[in-house]
Amino acid sequence: MPSKNSIKVYVKDGFYHIYNRGVEKRIIFKDVQDYKVFLNYLKEYLSPPADTKILLTDFTLQGLTFKGVARRPKNYSTEIELLAYCLMPNHIHFLVKQNNKDSIKRFMHSLSTRYSMYFNKKYVRVGPLFQGKYKASLITEDSYLLHLSRYIHLNPLEYTKNLVKAYSSYSDFLALRKTKWLRPDFILSFFNKETAPIFKKINSYRNFVEAYTQDSKEILGNLTLEDES
Repeated sequence: MPSKNSIKVYVKDGFYHIYNRGVEKRIIFKDVQDYKVFLNYLKEYLSPPADTKILLTDFTLQGLTFKGVARRPKNYSTEIELLAYCLMPNHIHFLVKQNNKDSIKRFMHSLSTRYSMYFNKKYVRVGPLFQGKYKASLITEDSYLLHLSRYIHLNPLEYTKNLVKAYSSYSDFLALRKTKWLRPDFILSFFNKETAPIFKKINSYRNFVEAYTQDSKEILGNLTLEDES
């Protein structure tokens, strides 16, 4: 059964539903650029480093130019596996697997801080952007993982009827896009072989998401974010 999201239980190799929303439910993605910046941060954090060589860059101090070691962005490609995601105007959903006990804490702190700094600078504001710390629910059953991915990918129905064009991982699950820093294979494996008997009559992931009759939100209970609007 899922753990209550009010108490974070961090375990090595654990699967989690992570979510957070804007303070006072305010918009955190105002335009296309905001979505792209956030996704680019995810790409930087979750893609394997392209070059391990020491990079030098020029910096200026008191009118003099020096050579220095370029600062590399933090990287969590060996610690965090992002299975599914959805970015909504005022909140975010991640389905992740962490490979170390404290990976999620460091990853989410860095990501949230970095995006908040970008957002506040762009829109000339101060103060926190997100409504407190993110929430995280530990997932311990395969059926919950599957329904959670469905719930995440159906979230944009509130704003658009075209799920493929939403800012989510759904296109990757349908093989319409190949995002190298995303890991949908574990969820999709349940539809390539009969590892989940309750889904054996469903012949594709798309059919599961768009045609499955039972409401995943009812199944997931406290794994979902209450009052998301």
